[in-house]
Amino acid sequence: MAAAQRKRTVFLGLPTWAERSALGGALRTETVGGLVLLAAAVLALVWANSPWSDWYERIRDFQLGPAGLGLELSVGHWTSDGLLTIFFLVAGIELKRELVVGELRTPSRAALPVVAAISGMVLPALVYLSVVLLRNGSPAGWAVPMATDIAFALAVLAVLNTHLPAALRAFLLTLAVVDDLGAIAIIAFFFTDDLNPLALAGAGVGLVVFAVLQRLRIRGWWFYIPLGVMIWALTYVGGVHATVAGVCMGLLLRAKPDDSTGEVDSSGARTSHVLRPISAGVAAPLFALFAAGVTISGTALGEVFIHPESLGVVLGLVLGKALGIFGGTYVAVRFTRAQLSPNLRWADVFALAALAGIGFTVALLIGELAFPAGSDSIKAAVLVGSLLATLIASVLVKRRNVVYRQLCEAENRDDDGDGIPDIYQSKGITG
Repeated sequence: MAAAQRKRTVFLGLPTWAERSALGGALRTETVGGLVLLAAAVLALVWANSPWSDWYERIRDFQLGPAGLGLELSVGHWTSDGLLTIFFLVAGIELKRELVVGELRTPSRAALPVVAAISGMVLPALVYLSVVLLRNGSPAGWAVPMATDIAFALAVLAVLNTHLPAALRAFLLTLAVVDDLGAIAIIAFFFTDDLNPLALAGAGVGLVVFAVLQRLRIRGWWFYIPLGVMIWALTYVGGVHATVAGVCMGLLLRAKPDDSTGEVDSSGARTSHVLRPISAGVAAPLFALFAAGVTISGTALGEVFIHPESLGVVLGLVLGKALGIFGGTYVAVRFTRAQLSPNLRWADVFALAALAGIGFTVALLIGELAFPAGSDSIKAAVLVGSLLATLIASVLVKRRNVVYRQLCEAENRDDDGDGIPDIYQSKGITG
């Protein structure tokens, strides 16, 4: 019995120092970017509901770009199809890193976050469909409440001044990575315009060239930026949402440095280092600025809970996400040889699941795609649902913040001053 107990893996145990170091920079950047994103969303709401709201609409709808290439788009369109490509490129890089050297590199390590993420996408969709089918609404928005906004969630944690342990932060990031993959797959397969096979073939050839350049270890932005822009443009003209191009290029970048050439960082790590601040601090906030500007009034907020589509989004984000992620995780742990870390409780997992109900950026994007003729009510529902998820998660997280503070102090204590916390050396998990 004791031998069997020792063989059980620990769920939400302390990650290795190498893994924590790799995630640390990403989490810091996403946290700062989330604060900027939060500010952009507030600015959008204030601006759209101010006496200068007509200027907001004029700027958002202003057209620019080469019309001859089919790329004369509005400013709002450029932020969703253009700048968000950078956002998804970084997501693709992070997914590749997780698959090659991170939490998803082996089936046993990937099982829990993948099951949690999938159940956290399926249940919100089912909640939405149940609401609209019972009230004769449109099923078009089934994918809206499926997304998690990691930057916004980390910004909430920063505002709350919480001390979430490294294991919970790492699990949240892994959930969001798998979630982003699911979102981009949904966009690619369910939200496409009339396809242009010739343009898509051109984009495919561009991706092959991109992969060959990576295989040959070719470096230099002067190769990749023109090629990336061409792939993006052909994908857009081909009728597939252009952000798909970003994920594809991110997945093609190498996640491991080439020791034979003396590389210190992989091409994916170098690209992420350059683009992550742009993605978190510019691309996502600008998208939020021109996507979150909906007219808010007492009547409009009341209608969010009346119309089946908007109600389905709110319930999907608040209930579907929390119950889906928690339930999927609990079942997966019970049916595997895993056991919850003795330092944490299942209440901590539920708080994290509730936090994942903040589905801001990608949820707004899918809302625009699902209801192209008018998505303001859906956007308002995303805002309301994300706000409610924030409030619920805030209460749950703050209840345990004293415990989190103690765990974080133990995780960061470095009495010998060698730059590696003592707990990692004592447990032998510095690799």
